[in-house]
Amino acid sequence: MEMHRQLWILAGITVLVVAAAMILPPVPQPANYHQFADQRSFSGIPNFNDVISNLAFFLSGSAGLVFLLRVYRAPSQTTFHDLKECLPYGVLFFSVTAAALGSMYYHWTPDVDHLMWDRLPIVIGIAALLSATLVDRISPAAGLWALPLLVVSAVFSVLYWYWTELQGTGNLNFYIVMQFYSILLIVWISLRFPSRYTRGSYVYQVIALYAIAKLAEVLDGQIFVWTDGWISGHTLKHLIAAYAAYRIVQILRKRTLVGCQ
Repeated sequence: MEMHRQLWILAGITVLVVAAAMILPPVPQPANYHQFADQRSFSGIPNFNDVISNLAFFLSGSAGLVFLLRVYRAPSQTTFHDLKECLPYGVLFFSVTAAALGSMYYHWTPDVDHLMWDRLPIVIGIAALLSATLVDRISPAAGLWALPLLVVSAVFSVLYWYWTELQGTGNLNFYIVMQFYSILLIVWISLRFPSRYTRGSYVYQVIALYAIAKLAEVLDGQIFVWTDGWISGHTLKHLIAAYAAYRIVQILRKRTLVGCQ
């Protein structure tokens, strides 16, 4: 009964947040968003560090996909109680891998049209992590049922933002909800409901790393100055966020169902 009460509260808050995104004035894309601190080119590659640092996402996402493939082929695996539970993680690691390509594409020529391909895999990956959290802490059925709904919502949030940009009235409201409210939901659910697997508390490390990555993004120019041009905040953001994704791989490798150690 307590779980059902908490879930109804969660559903109510979610409805209010979505309603607020619809009613509140639109949050526009900052005019100087595409002006990153490190614009140096190397070997014919523009914005070299911001482009090449995305290889870290490719490595993290690929490591996750390879791990899931091994789990799927191992009859004695203990990572998932039911192999269907690996679906959200499959979407997550595929999105991380795709983020490498999307972000490279964007940073090669930073503008609104290219940014859409950067944002799509990022927000889909966060939606998949929320689904995985529901699977691990609420129920597999709830998490797997929510996965397609969350992915579609994530895609809609980016396409809606892009459409409003084309209309000259950019609106980030739904994108902000899908990215940051989803992360808040992951934290709230993790605090309120225990994981069915060991190392469940390690999710806070992943969230903390992502928060540090976002802070580095905000401090893009300052970090570039502080390091005497060695690395910018945005490049650092790529590396830290990619490590956050790889931390999930490390957690999955070591976890087991509670009571089955």
